[in-house]
Amino acid sequence: MQSIAQYTDFIEMSNKFIKIHPADNVLVALSDLKAGEEINYNGTRFALPQQVPAKHKFSIDALKPQDEIRMYGLLVGKALNEIPAGGVLTTGNVKHQASSYSGKTDTATWKAPDVSRWINKTFLGYHREDGQVGVANFWLVIPLVFCENRNVNVIRHAFEEELGFSKKDAYKDYVRELTELYKQNKIDQIGTQTFHHTIDQGKSRLFKNIDGIKFLTHDGGCGGIRQDSEALCSLLAGYINNPNVAGATILSLGCQNAQVDILKSKIDKLNPNLKKPLIILEQQREGTEQDMLVRAIQQTFLALIGADKQDRKPAPLSKLKIGLECGGSDGFSGISANPAVGHVSDLLAALGGSSILSEFPELCGVEQELINRCAISESADKFVHLMRAYSQSAEAVGSGFDMNPSPGNIKDGLITDAMKSAGAAKKGGTSPVVDVLDYGEYVTKPGLNLLCTPGNDVESTTAMAGAGASIILFTTGLGTPTGNPIAPVIKISSNTKLAERMPDIIDINAGAIIEGTKSIEAVGEEMLDYIIKLASGELQTKAQLLHQDDFIPWKRGVSL
Repeated sequence: MQSIAQYTDFIEMSNKFIKIHPADNVLVALSDLKAGEEINYNGTRFALPQQVPAKHKFSIDALKPQDEIRMYGLLVGKALNEIPAGGVLTTGNVKHQASSYSGKTDTATWKAPDVSRWINKTFLGYHREDGQVGVANFWLVIPLVFCENRNVNVIRHAFEEELGFSKKDAYKDYVRELTELYKQNKIDQIGTQTFHHTIDQGKSRLFKNIDGIKFLTHDGGCGGIRQDSEALCSLLAGYINNPNVAGATILSLGCQNAQVDILKSKIDKLNPNLKKPLIILEQQREGTEQDMLVRAIQQTFLALIGADKQDRKPAPLSKLKIGLECGGSDGFSGISANPAVGHVSDLLAALGGSSILSEFPELCGVEQELINRCAISESADKFVHLMRAYSQSAEAVGSGFDMNPSPGNIKDGLITDAMKSAGAAKKGGTSPVVDVLDYGEYVTKPGLNLLCTPGNDVESTTAMAGAGASIILFTTGLGTPTGNPIAPVIKISSNTKLAERMPDIIDINAGAIIEGTKSIEAVGEEMLDYIIKLASGELQTKAQLLHQDDFIPWKRGVSL
């Protein structure tokens, strides 16, 4: 077995189970274990009283009610009733429990990984006038309020196919074939009709240096509370400022809460010297809908001609900003894909780049470790404030971080939020926390940044792109198609079965770590090499090929 202790502290691993940290009192099943099967751990032998599915946890010793349960060396729950040695941990016999936290109690040390292999590497990116470098070149069309969604979609239908940014609708052709069978009274053949169409990208692109026009429709901008509109404008300002964006067309109705002046002030706060072209049209001033749409299409087309003149040029890896996300997690995520992503985060920090760890409900129980990793006390204090405020807002409406694990998480072995969080936090590696950002704030410092977002996959990835992420690493154990309009999302499976079952959404397989054939470091290095190719435009992620453009702004009510 190769050494992978730097990121997981594994102290014992066999083909049947793994113990993650010396302080743990549970083992993780690496494959399905049968009832009665004998476990030999550290000289102690016991027979399993029941079947233990792969990814689930079972106790090393007999536990009494209220006994603590530890994984990754952290408190992740308490026993609700007696659990025999080898007993499976379930929501019926374990409850969520996490350690308390305060301000900085220690100063963490960090040994940077060897990055000599990448120190002189570059990627081919789009250089913006403010010094940022994008890995893609997108144009945005944005409604400031949901009332403009229809007009945005009119522009979408006018542009996408004619400019070569849409893919051929093979499923439409399939329905046409089924329709013909129905018309010919061949209903019995419909259920056996084979899908044989190739899903391709349609027409060739008119503008070779533009990767797409992205349309950020949403249900916000008016109604609700004013803070929601403020947050929306901050998010949209971040998308406009993102290095993957060449410029934007912005449609406003005129009377909504999310006013043009608010958006402009948010942009000025992020980047007072923004040089990107912005086309802003307000329907209540423009006249008829047709007048506004014709003007929007004309001006956008002319702007696309200008944006197409930008070429890719070499840039150092320090210009990369990478989001770190997990979704559809399973019991292997925290011991394979997540720590491998954590190694990428550390490599990037050593190279002068930036990474973003979000999903605050999924940092429950690891707060003190992250606080002690904060480079300055002000960041630690801000993290404490944001975590407590978020937790209190959830509890005020009868919820809480303990309700974060989804049915899929629980089914695959993540039965408490603290257990899920302990594994999720591994995406942040071991480097110092250089900054703590509230939702809508933008990354400005190299190194690991913490960003306050929900644990919801799309709300979180949406926020990271708004904070400047040019690429997002997304781990999954169950499979999810999540993508983002402007930041390519690299999907990493925690296990090989998922990669083989859903090859249309998985880009990288980290299952070799579970199988013992590759180390966490080796898989992380493969990810960084993949990132460089993606950043240079040499390949596209599966989410990009599927045109999976998920965008959900967070209304600062409770969302777990």
